[in-house]
Amino acid sequence: MAALAALSASLPCLSLHSRSLLSTAARTSLATPAASPSSSFASSSVFGKRLIGSVLGFTLGAASSSSSVRAMESVSASAAQVKSGNSIYDFVVKDINGNDVEMSQYKGKVLLIVNVASACGLTTTNYTELAEIYTKYKGQDFEILAFPCNQFGGQEPGSNEQIKQFACTRFKAEYPIFDKIDVNGSKEAPLYKFLKTQKGGGMLGDSIKWNFGKFLVDKNGNVVDRYAPTTPPSKIEKDIKKYLSS
Repeated sequence: MAALAALSASLPCLSLHSRSLLSTAARTSLATPAASPSSSFASSSVFGKRLIGSVLGFTLGAASSSSSVRAMESVSASAAQVKSGNSIYDFVVKDINGNDVEMSQYKGKVLLIVNVASACGLTTTNYTELAEIYTKYKGQDFEILAFPCNQFGGQEPGSNEQIKQFACTRFKAEYPIFDKIDVNGSKEAPLYKFLKTQKGGGMLGDSIKWNFGKFLVDKNGNVVDRYAPTTPPSKIEKDIKKYLSS
């Protein structure tokens, strides 16, 4: 059941109907009696795999023990938010469904971290190009991490569910979307405090200036570059390719 729940939480654009089917699969696999522990495991595993395959369009099969599935596992709800750390991998964040996610699961990947908003003049360009870049490089150790923020012009006022529906329905966002946070001020997310410490904002100060500020992180967890909100993702593609090949 935990694996099914983690799979559902890791796919922000999974339809509500599909989530319901996954939840039903989890409950059924637990409720079905079996003659022995081994036969129970086999029965629930086969049922779960078939249902997930019909919902998501693929079969997990032997991949259930692979690193790609393990990477989608979120940590337990009791995990505490890390307030400080020496590495980006020390932090724990909340995904848009409220699950704790360890940043360490992104080790070995190039990351583009973006504070997003749904009602900004930069929204259409950024969301469109983020989806295009993700489609190109998601199979090459690349991940986009989107953090909604309402600190700039009140342009992300909705609930997490509304934000998820907007990004997934209008812009087909397939990358992870996280809990709405503050990126500046006394309540800023610890992860963003760390990012700004690692890569300052130049003459205008270290604070995030507006929606769609961007940080690029290499495969070793180093914050290697920072881009202004007005820099579209397409202009960052050459840097993404450079760090993917290094």
